[in-house]
Parts: sequence; structure tokens; C-alpha cells
Amino acid sequence: MLQRLGRTATLLALTLVQVPVLVVAVVMLLLSFALGMVFLFPPQAIMVRRLAELNRRLVRRWTGIDIPSPYLPAPAPPVPQPDGMYRSERTLYKTPRVPAWNNRWKWLVSDPATWRDELWLLLDPPVKIALVPLFVLLSERGLRVYGLWSELLLAPTAASRLAGQVSHLQRTRNLAADSQAAEMRRIERDLHDGTQARLVAIGMTLGAVEQLVDDDPKAAKALLAKARDASSETLAELRRVIRGIHPPVLAERGLADAIRALAMDSVMQVTVDVELEHRPEAPVEAAVYFAVSELLSNAARHGDARRASVDISGNGPDLRVTVTDDGLGGADPAKGSGLSGIERRLAAFDGILALNSPPGGPTTVTMVLPNVLPGHWAGNLRGLPRWKTITLVVLWATAWCPTFPQGIVAGAFKAFGIDEKAWFLALHLPEPWQWPVIIAMTLIGLLMHVMAIRIPATHDRERFMEEASPLKPWC
Repeated sequence: MLQRLGRTATLLALTLVQVPVLVVAVVMLLLSFALGMVFLFPPQAIMVRRLAELNRRLVRRWTGIDIPSPYLPAPAPPVPQPDGMYRSERTLYKTPRVPAWNNRWKWLVSDPATWRDELWLLLDPPVKIALVPLFVLLSERGLRVYGLWSELLLAPTAASRLAGQVSHLQRTRNLAADSQAAEMRRIERDLHDGTQARLVAIGMTLGAVEQLVDDDPKAAKALLAKARDASSETLAELRRVIRGIHPPVLAERGLADAIRALAMDSVMQVTVDVELEHRPEAPVEAAVYFAVSELLSNAARHGDARRASVDISGNGPDLRVTVTDDGLGGADPAKGSGLSGIERRLAAFDGILALNSPPGGPTTVTMVLPNVLPGHWAGNLRGLPRWKTITLVVLWATAWCPTFPQGIVAGAFKAFGIDEKAWFLALHLPEPWQWPVIIAMTLIGLLMHVMAIRIPATHDRERFMEEASPLKPWC
């Protein structure tokens, strides 16, 4: 109880900081746009953003309502033209300082979250004061209502979510392109250094056979035997290259059998446990297959491991893969052990890799690929949490009171000079306080109605995004 009251007191004490910040922010805005002192706007926006971020952290810590940062991605640094000049609109500059400042100014001005922060700073102090009775009587519920109010203005907009997803997809595409280019270079190197060299040697051997077939048939037969052996080795090498591109067993029999085939070919004793009711998509299977193949190869080659285990399972829509070996340990992605390549391959699916490899072993690598399993067996999407259901019931049951009898109806009695005070709270107060209380009551009631509508709408939108998109939404 004391902890909740302390949190409430902290929120109210922050109002003493918000009010002077609001005054300074308004002055800086007026100077920026009314008097042309535009250099004041970026620091003003950053100041308000930091205060809003502090509020997001407090709400997340005290109420459990996670309000992600809503801001659009910052602009990239200016890139010089072929002549070494930097362009901003139609003007060229010798240094990137002015173009960078212009891009930053446009970024802050055009971001809807900037102006939502300004609106929040303006409205938050009176909202806190209006919620004081709820803070005192039901402190936990009051904090929850305040968290929903903060989410209303400080949560990401549709534009910022879309921009974040575009930026994330751009990075993922670049990583996938780099991984694919590295894979193509590896295949080209294998074909050039191995298969091509063997085919050239076979061609030269056959040429020698052609010259010796009449004069020295025995030597020709010996060379033909060498050519036959070389062709068998070349065929085996081509099969290895093909398996490195996309193994036939993976396409024909699925991930489980492909991993078991890897285990059988390994020099280690490998146990495989796969619990998947349905096959993932082909690109996901390929990513997991090559990741496991690389990990088993590293364990045998670098870790001197004798035993390993592979566990593949589903957790709702997420795919989880764990590879453990009894090797020497000490694996490090920075040492070129192939782990960085695995991370790039998983990044195309928003996958993450966790490594635990102390010196002396054992080594455990856990890979999680979110939202990649077929949705028809991934389980039901999460329903409305209990606290949201209770909040909705409370809002719909009480929102009418401040909106109509204590707000609109009391205002009508006050405007038309009706002497009947009844149970209208504002009309029992001193004259200077009546209109402010009536307006505050009306705003509180309207805010409660908006929150009651927004909570299920936001939840339904999140459920739709989870169902419609193979990737988790960006925050």
C-alpha cells in the first residue's frame, strides 16, 4: 500500500517538473515558429521527448503497460556526391554539417510523435490532478487508468510502426543479401577449386588415352581406370555441392529426416529429437538445416566433441532449436567460427541465437525463430487479459457519471441559471471553481469513454497483426 502511494506521490511530484518545462517549451516553440529562431526547435523537441520517455519507463515499471518508443527512425548521415559535395534540397555544401542539421530538423517536425508528446505535456498535469481522488481511494486502479491515458498519447502511431517495420525489413534484406552473396561465393569457390579442376584433369586424361589407345593399349586402359575413378570422385563432390545448396532429403522428407541424415553422416554420436506436428515453410527449414549442419561441423572440427544432441520443438508459433555438444567450449562468434553467418541467416526470419560456451564445455546454442510455424496449429491467439476486462467494465459502468450528470447536465443548470443544485458536485462549490470542475468532469468522462473504446480496438488490431503477419510487429 505504501509503495503504491509512493508511486502516486512521485507521479504528482513530476507535475512540478512538467509545469516549468511546459512554460519553457511553449516559449521555445513561439520563438522557433513566430520569430524564425528555428535552431531552438530541435533542443525543445528533444527535451520533451526525454520527459515523455521517463513517463513511459515509469508507466512500464509501475503498471506493466508497455509503451514502446513511437519515434520515426532518425535520418541517415548525408552521403557525398561524386564531386564530394553534399546536397540539401537545391543547395550544395562542402561539409555535411548543414545537410545533417536540415535532415534532423525535418525529421523532428514531420514526426507525428513529436506533436503528440507536446500535446501530452500540455494535458498531463490537469489529468493527474483530475485523477487525484482515484489515486487516493484506489491507488492501484488509479495508476492503471493513468497508464492507459499515457498509452493513448505516447504509444506508437501507425506511421511510426510502419516506418519502423520498413527500416527493420531493409536491414533484414541487406543481411539476407549478404548471406546469399557469401553462399554464392562459397559455391563458386567449391566448383572452381574442386569440380572444375577434376573435370579438366579428366579431359586431359582422356586426351592422353586417345593418343595411346593404338600404340599402348595397356597404358590407355590404366588411364581410363583413373578417369573412371576421377569421374566418381567428381560426381560425389557435385552431390556434396548440391547438398550445400539445398539437400534433396530436405525437400522430399522434411526437416526432421534431413537433420537425422546429418546426424548419421556426422563423425560424432548425435541424438535428434524433433517434435513438430506440421512442416515449416521451405525457407525456414533450409535456414534451420544449414544452421544445425554448421553447428555440428564446428563441434567436431573445432570443439573436438564426441557427442551432440539436437532438439527441435515448437512453442506456439515459434520454432526453437537447441544444439548441445560435449566439446572443449570457448566458442566465440568473433573468432570466425561460422556463428556470425548463422546469425545472418536467422536474421531473415527475425531469429535470435543464444550461445553458452564456457571454456572446457559443454557448448549449448539455442535458436528461436518467432512466428514461423503454420498458424492453423499454433494455438489460439491471446484473448483480452483479465485486467483489461475489469477495466472495461469499470469504465463503462462509471463513465456516464462524470460525463452527463456531473458534467453536461451541471453545465446546463449553470448556464441557464437554474437554482436546483441536487447532487451536482460542481454547483456546491464556490463560484470561481464551478466552471473549471464542470469542464474537468466532462473531459474525464469523455476520456473514460475513449479509453473504453480504444482498449478492445487496440487489442483486436494487435491480434490481427499477429495472425496476418509472419513476423512479429516492430516496437
